[in-house]
Amino acid sequence: MKKHTLFATWFFAASFASASLAAFAQTTAATAPTKDSSYIDPQGTAHVTRIVPIPKTVSPQARQFLARPVSDAKPNVSLQQRRSGTDTWQARAGAEFEKVYPVNVARSTIAGIPVLIVTPLTVPPEKRDRVLIDIHGGGFNSDSGSLTETVPIANLTQTRVIAVLYRLAPEHPFPAGLNDVITVYKEELKTHKPKNMAIYGTSAGAILTGEMAVKLKHLGLPQPAALGIFSGMGDFDRPGDSQSMYALEGLSGHLEPPSGAHDPGYIGSTSPKDPVLSPVYANLTELPPTLFITSERDMLLSGTTILHRAFLNAGVDAHLIVFEGLPHAFWNDVKLPESREANQDMANFFDRYVGK
Repeated sequence: MKKHTLFATWFFAASFASASLAAFAQTTAATAPTKDSSYIDPQGTAHVTRIVPIPKTVSPQARQFLARPVSDAKPNVSLQQRRSGTDTWQARAGAEFEKVYPVNVARSTIAGIPVLIVTPLTVPPEKRDRVLIDIHGGGFNSDSGSLTETVPIANLTQTRVIAVLYRLAPEHPFPAGLNDVITVYKEELKTHKPKNMAIYGTSAGAILTGEMAVKLKHLGLPQPAALGIFSGMGDFDRPGDSQSMYALEGLSGHLEPPSGAHDPGYIGSTSPKDPVLSPVYANLTELPPTLFITSERDMLLSGTTILHRAFLNAGVDAHLIVFEGLPHAFWNDVKLPESREANQDMANFFDRYVGK
């Protein structure tokens, strides 16, 4: 996949692509396949078409979302346009989340790193020593989660959440963003016990969360009480099966199967098999309890489940939730009942392990 689209949260892509590319759709009702087909070539590559109805197991809201027409034309969006559009969407979506999950949001810096501080309206005495650190998604090159990933979690856990506004690729490739999160974590360790902290993220932020855990181990720093890896992966060298089947929006939109190493704009000159960049190659023993969440039509379904298995094989207390029928990082849409369920799952997990 191209570096400007891989690991991006799909909501900006949905709104921008639908508005900008509708007139350039490559496939129409007249040209779309009408029957299933399957041919496996001598190399094992599958050449298939599938007619896939919306599952009846998802909510009416999810059915309506999945039924939206989205062009499968290749988008032509510059990085500047992507960032501007993503920022606009994130501000709007964040405001929608705050109507459902009231919180206070403030911009600040921690050890020189820009952050958002998201604080519940009420913090019980037993939770005042806790802090959660969010590493937002956005393809490593934009911010598509600093509000939508933090507002519901702060509200539901009644815990202060810090969203780290780390440096972005391609201007700042690996490990610049990771180092920013490490800096914030080290500063928070001065006033918080590790048992009262958790680190989590979605998409690119989920990938960075796994990298963060390995880097802390290499640095000899204490691990937090829990990790949340929500639609991520841990191997930049080998793309998973789901990336050949699902685009940002699952079965709709433009799909460009991966070739070569993932996201060169992020990895820069680092080896794709570097054990911090790609935690599947690292020693994962003694990492904290970790919740993995993905969905059936998530382009990172494979990456999430492969990393979950690696955690399990290392003896980590690793939990996995897979939602039916939905695409990448669907929990960024507050209107979906499944989003509210996923956010509650995340909050319950942090409440179970943080501060114990």
